[in-house]
Amino acid sequence: MSEMLEGKVAVVTGAGHGIGRGHALELARRGARVVVNDLGTSVTGEGSSKDADLTVELITARGGAAVADYGNVADEVGAGSDESNERSVNGGDSTFWSTTPGIVRDGAIWNLTTEAWDAVMGSM
Repeated sequence: MSEMLEGKVAVVTGAGHGIGRGHALELARRGARVVVNDLGTSVTGEGSSKDADLTVELITARGGAAVADYGNVADEVGAGSDESNERSVNGGDSTFWSTTPGIVRDGAIWNLTTEAWDAVMGSM
């Protein structure tokens, strides 16, 4: 394990699977403590999963440190920018942000509902 990011906290949105999971694994491999953020829904925005927990298991099995977070970082409270600053994304001595768009809605742009469009745009 590299120590390049030792003492840093990486917050990776959309880290329950795909590219976000890959980013979380690599950041942990390089020494970062990782907040694995994922809304826990399908690409259509439905259902519920605990994919972030699996990413945390993969990281810890490889000797890294990680926690799962299912909050919506697209809003002020979910991102931990409220006055209390008690969200896990604010943890650590310094914060290292790796921003992967948090969600996707599967479909052509002209077929998305207004709600799906707003969800995707709000996650960026």
